[in-house]
Amino acid sequence: MKKILYSFLLLSSATLLAQKNPATKFAVANDIVGTVDMFNAHKSAIQSSQVYKTPANLPQNLKKYSSIAENGLVEYKIKNGQDNIDRLPLSDLNVQYQIAENTPVYIDGYEFTNTKTLVFGEILTKMEAKDKDGKRTLFITTK
Repeated sequence: MKKILYSFLLLSSATLLAQKNPATKFAVANDIVGTVDMFNAHKSAIQSSQVYKTPANLPQNLKKYSSIAENGLVEYKIKNGQDNIDRLPLSDLNVQYQIAENTPVYIDGYEFTNTKTLVFGEILTKMEAKDKDGKRTLFITTK
């Protein structure tokens, strides 16, 4: 009975880890990933924005973000001199958690396979290294 319960709990936790948060709306500015909520806190630094409702609507320069655009994607242009928000590549976060640099990172359930992707530091609210499919993986929660 304990084995069955343990197996169920293990399967449930793996399922919960992989679930995408439908409330997360990603945004990109200067090829750096953030969230719409994060940019709402920096409205004075925003020059303009463009909303793309589906991955199919993304322009060529944003196609690489189509995997995180299922809830839409907003592209922001930052005013000159206002782009001093901390940023870092996902590979650096993996190294910080003693995970191989090229291991995909999950942000609110969305898989980022390219660990050279830059993210704004403000979206890194909660970070945890957990096992996923027998491999140590970094999971980031933005809220």
